[in-house]
Amino acid sequence: MIASLRGTVTHVGLHSAVIDVNGMGMLVQATPQTLSSLHVGREALVQTAMIVREDSMTLYGFTDADQREVFETLLSVSGVGPRIALAVLAVHTPEAIRVAASTGDDKAFSKVSGIGPKGARRIVLELADKLVPLGTADNPAAARWQDQVLAAMTGLGWSEKDANAAIDAAVAEAPDIAAGGNVGEILKLTLRRLGTDGARARAPRQQVS
Repeated sequence: MIASLRGTVTHVGLHSAVIDVNGMGMLVQATPQTLSSLHVGREALVQTAMIVREDSMTLYGFTDADQREVFETLLSVSGVGPRIALAVLAVHTPEAIRVAASTGDDKAFSKVSGIGPKGARRIVLELADKLVPLGTADNPAAARWQDQVLAAMTGLGWSEKDANAAIDAAVAEAPDIAAGGNVGEILKLTLRRLGTDGARARAPRQQVS
């Protein structure tokens, strides 16, 4: 079982990346948040989960072990495969998934493409005892700055999904700034990253009145 990869990023695509590990290019499927933290030519450490089937072996990559743990737990739900599990992580953070599962919030899972109302209810039922919220209750300050930065981003015209992805990527690059909880600094970091990463920067979406 390959639990992690460390090497030089040689390619970043829409749904996957290639990491050169001692001359071997390893293809890794990942969420937009994880891919946005990878840069061609730079070294990266990616946590991985390997799915082995009769006709294939596929690696799925994550920025940290927490994401991988939630991914593997999602796979324990009947009817949920790697594609759906990855899609859930593309929409929600691991902690948000834990909160939704523990509170019975099936609507949170219905927001994910490919999951209908029945599937969302099944996920909640099967995950209720498997995923328990970790940090939100113990760290209300973190929850506050996340809400404030998200509100600022959406106020500037970014969709909630794109804003969350940008915040996660920025925080992954500078966890010390996130730990400080300074809303202005975190917002500045997120906007600066969006502005300098031309390959993935998106123009804010205009709201239709």
